[in-house]
Amino acid sequence: MAHKKIDITKSTGEKVRFSIDKLQRSLRLSGASETTVQEIVKMVQDELYPGITTREIHNRAFALLKKRKSIYASKYKLKKAIYELGPTGFPFERFLSGILHYSGYRTKVGEVLQGTCVSHEIDVLAIKNGTLNIIECKFHSEDGLNCNIKIPLYINSRYHDVKGPLEAKPDKDFEDTLGWVVTNTRFTMDAIQYGKCMGLYLLSWDYPEGDGLKDRIDRLGLYPITVSTLLSNREKDFLLERDVVLCRQLLHDSFLLDHLGVSNGRKERILGEMKSLCVM
Repeated sequence: MAHKKIDITKSTGEKVRFSIDKLQRSLRLSGASETTVQEIVKMVQDELYPGITTREIHNRAFALLKKRKSIYASKYKLKKAIYELGPTGFPFERFLSGILHYSGYRTKVGEVLQGTCVSHEIDVLAIKNGTLNIIECKFHSEDGLNCNIKIPLYINSRYHDVKGPLEAKPDKDFEDTLGWVVTNTRFTMDAIQYGKCMGLYLLSWDYPEGDGLKDRIDRLGLYPITVSTLLSNREKDFLLERDVVLCRQLLHDSFLLDHLGVSNGRKERILGEMKSLCVM
C-alpha cells in the first residue's frame, strides 16, 4: 500500500501534511489485528481529500473500528475521551489522582496549603517513597492547544511558595518535595527546557517518552469512563458528577447504573466493556 501524505487541516486551522503511517500506529495501539488495521487504513485512504481535517480522519477510522469490536474503538478514542473529561478540568484531576493511586501513591485532591506569601489550592498531592509530589494540572478541552512556557513558570512560583512551609513542618511524613506540571496535551520545547532547568517533573500525553499519560493508561488499564462506546453522554456526565472517572471505579459502583435506569441486559454489556478495558 502506498503510504502517501495529504494536505489536511488541524482543528486550529493550521495546514499540515498527514501520513497514513501515523493512522496505522494509532490503530495498532488499540489492539486491533494487522488485517483489521490494513482494511481500515485502505477504506479511510480511499476517502481522503485535500483539506480534510484530522478530526474527520480519526472519526471515520473510529466508526470503522467500532463496527469490528467496540473495545478497540474505545482504546482508539482515548485522547478524545480525555478531552471529554472537561470543561472544568476537575474530573481530569480526579483521573490523574486515580492513575497515581493505582501506581502506589497516597493521593489527595484539591487540598489548600499555606505558602510563605499566600494560600494555594493544590490540584493533587501524592506521596510515595518519602517524596511529597505537589501536582498542578493544565487541562485543555480542545485539541491543538499545547502547554507553553507560561504554565511551568506560573506553577513553579506556586510550588516554591508552599515548598518552604511544608518542609519546615516538624510532623511531616515525607523527606522531600517535588513539583509536577501535568497536561493532557503536549508541552512546547521551551516549556520542557524550563521545566528541566527548574527541576520540575513534567507529564503530558506523550512526555516523558515511553512514560507519558497514554503509556501509563494503557499499561495500567486505567481508562476514563468517557472512552465507553456504550454509555451515553448523559450517563457519562451523571457518573463524572459523582466522581466516577475510571472504568475500574464503575465496576465497583455499578449500582449507579441502576439509578440511571439502565436495563439489566444493557448493564451487563456496559460492565463487560468496563472489564475488558481494565485488563492490563
